[in-house]
Amino acid sequence: MTHTVNSKAFSKTFKEALIAFSFDFGGILAGFIVASHLNVFQLYPWAIAVYPAILSARGMISGLFSGRLGTALHVGTIYPRLFGNTKGFYKLFQAMIVITLETSLAMSLVSGVFGSLFWGIAFTGFSDILIVVGATMTLGLILSLFTIAVSFVTFKKGLDPDVIEYPIMSTVADIFITMCYVLTLNMYFLFKYAVAFLGLLHVILTLYILSQNIHEEEFVKTIKESFLTLIFVVFIVNVTGTVLKRISLEGSKEIYTVYPALIDTVGDVGSVVGSTATTKLALGVLKPSFHAMRNHATQIFSAWTASVVLFVFFSAFSLFINGMFTLYLFLVFTALLLTTNAIAVTAIVLISYAVSILTFQRGLDPDNFVIPIESSLADSITTIALLIALFLMG
Repeated sequence: MTHTVNSKAFSKTFKEALIAFSFDFGGILAGFIVASHLNVFQLYPWAIAVYPAILSARGMISGLFSGRLGTALHVGTIYPRLFGNTKGFYKLFQAMIVITLETSLAMSLVSGVFGSLFWGIAFTGFSDILIVVGATMTLGLILSLFTIAVSFVTFKKGLDPDVIEYPIMSTVADIFITMCYVLTLNMYFLFKYAVAFLGLLHVILTLYILSQNIHEEEFVKTIKESFLTLIFVVFIVNVTGTVLKRISLEGSKEIYTVYPALIDTVGDVGSVVGSTATTKLALGVLKPSFHAMRNHATQIFSAWTASVVLFVFFSAFSLFINGMFTLYLFLVFTALLLTTNAIAVTAIVLISYAVSILTFQRGLDPDNFVIPIESSLADSITTIALLIALFLMG
């Protein structure tokens, strides 16, 4: 497959991916915010358990929006401007508002069920989960404006939004939605009705949007296809959360510190592979077959190489901030992370490409599926890969 790699295109995609993936250092900040507000999370027995699901759900929505914008900009159905844009752009933005609400409802319901079955949380706390999650996701709608800005600016500057946008947004979303969640938990403890009212405004806005777009074919298609993805993602993130709840990394500070960045980066590789594939499929320059994967080798290997570089930096950064850096530990820890990378990235590349091809073959819009599915799977795949690497290295 390597003979199909174009060196010039490889260099361009590698540089763009490296820049975008470098934002994953910010993933560590999200963990720091949580660690600094553990007293707030202890106010409710479900707060910590629901947190990973909120991260993944917001990531799913950002991924869906990023993927659709990137492809539409390349195809020309959306212009890189906020005002005076196409009808499709505004319908897509409205669809994101509706999808955010349905995600909040589905996630709250499934978290309530999982909580009562596996987390030792009474289902009577479902109303609290629903209100807090709903308000948090409503505040998270602000991220949609940032997603638009990043997409338009990168496209105008001649960069590829399929490579740049989601890696940046995944980290920004982690940090921002964590801040929203902590803020909402604090507010809910003091002003429950104010938080509930915030969620109610989202419900009213969604009902209005639905009444205006119920006969819009593309709008309805986006909602229907995203709902299929939503059901899959909601269950995956809760299963993953249940598994991760039983895994403790407290004995290895350097692993605990770098863990969010690893998950972000693996998910970002999948987003680059998937987003560039969906754009090629839409433009007709990539055949919808697994055999044609060799014609996508440039994007695959450039994104993968960028992730390897970042994993080495993550190793050094984590050891430094924990006061553990020695040459020996750096070599051992780097070997552990690169083994994790090899396992996790192989899996996520195959999944991202497969979802792109299979959804396209069935007449669906791949952008409604690729990033949401691969990003939700990235958490569990990276965790499993890390455990396998730890086992292999003793």
